[in-house]
Amino acid sequence: MICITVTESDGEYISVESNGHAGYAEEGQDIICAAVSALIVNTVNSVETLTEDLIISGDGYVYFSFPNGYSESTALLVKSLLLGLESIRRDYGAQYLEIAFKEV
Repeated sequence: MICITVTESDGEYISVESNGHAGYAEEGQDIICAAVSALIVNTVNSVETLTEDLIISGDGYVYFSFPNGYSESTALLVKSLLLGLESIRRDYGAQYLEIAFKEV
């Protein structure tokens, strides 16, 4: 299962973390893993290219955060990411993708 954790504070995004594998199909054939990866990587690339916000991303698994806050454009990009992830979860099932929100 892919586990997405969105950390928030007072309604503001702090970070997004993605761990695990969907297990929908064999490695290299898993369309859920591919879709989730594409959405997340596109979000990181979009924030870096289309906004002036600082985004820090981790290696290995996917993690990104906004150490200096973010603009409305970045908020929209993250909301779009979450919309896409929710759509995948709804269409393929919660057994492959979990999305959790953590308040700090």
